[in-house]
Amino acid sequence: MIADRKDDHVRHAVDQRRTDQGGNDFDCVTFVHHALAGIDSGEVSLAVDVAGKQWDTPLYVNAMTGGSAKTGEINRKLAEAARETGIPIAAGSMSAFFRDPAVADTYRVLRRENPHGFVMANVNATASLEQVLRAIELLEADALQIHLNAVQEVVMPEGDRSFGAWPRQIEHLVAHVPIPVIVKEVGFGLSRQTVAWLRDAGVSVADVGGRGGTNFARIENSRRPAGDFAFLESWGQSTPTCLLDCAGLDGIDIAASGGIRSPLDIARALALGASATGVAGAFLDTVVRADTAALITQIRTWLDQLRQILTVLGARTPADLAGCDLLITGEVASFCALRGIDAAALAHRSPWWRESRDRGGVIGE
Repeated sequence: MIADRKDDHVRHAVDQRRTDQGGNDFDCVTFVHHALAGIDSGEVSLAVDVAGKQWDTPLYVNAMTGGSAKTGEINRKLAEAARETGIPIAAGSMSAFFRDPAVADTYRVLRRENPHGFVMANVNATASLEQVLRAIELLEADALQIHLNAVQEVVMPEGDRSFGAWPRQIEHLVAHVPIPVIVKEVGFGLSRQTVAWLRDAGVSVADVGGRGGTNFARIENSRRPAGDFAFLESWGQSTPTCLLDCAGLDGIDIAASGGIRSPLDIARALALGASATGVAGAFLDTVVRADTAALITQIRTWLDQLRQILTVLGARTPADLAGCDLLITGEVASFCALRGIDAAALAHRSPWWRESRDRGGVIGE
């Protein structure tokens, strides 16, 4: 039954990706164009620091799948793409492995095909320390992801209904695992208060995992005979609103996933304060629709396009994007007003006109 559910999740996620062609809240975030802000592309480095480690890029393959023969093959292709492009990768939820060790290789393939890459194990907030250590050992994991998915669980016909122990279990795991801990939502967002709690609990990275990408409430509702939870399909905060809500929180790195559709969305997320951005749905669609080579090409193209966006904006590093001027409009601006966030201040933070005076000599000199 678990294998069937994993395969259902992939099928519904791909179908959702192909039928949902509308916009999301990233469309409410616009860069102010300064025509003389650009720099030379050779000056740009995409390297970022995340949880005390340096990644070559601010892009990673976020948690997707595993636990069945079909999803194991998907993981093999994802791992090959991560190896060839040098980007980090996360396993999907490893709950199936805890219940049936026979499916271990559908996860282990991530390390076997990517022996020197940055690999993240993924567990839910009910996993025991013994289970977590088994997951880390299986993948030789560099970091642990703990996913939060209460909304998905209540819509899932066979899902959990008890969430009160989650905070204590997260604290316990953080205190005892030997690698950095990342806590992520699965598409409903993390509030500022939640991220502050995670920081105080010792979590290294909070992946806001906002609304706008794969909708697990919709996926699980489609698995219900009556389809009677449709009213929860718009639950939660979007990724841009989560990032704005968490602005200025020190002591924890913020990652952004949920609704990343293009290199421009990556740049937007970084400009809103993310240290890195995770993509799942767009990469899953490519792997299922095409092949590994197509995904490798897509990732390399996205990274090259991201570099060119930074070049135009005058940002030498992804972190520099947090100083670019942004216009916040629409529903995101309304969210800011209600949460007491000064969105207008983001439109007046670029120092490019001062820095431009210190640049090199005239062409031809």
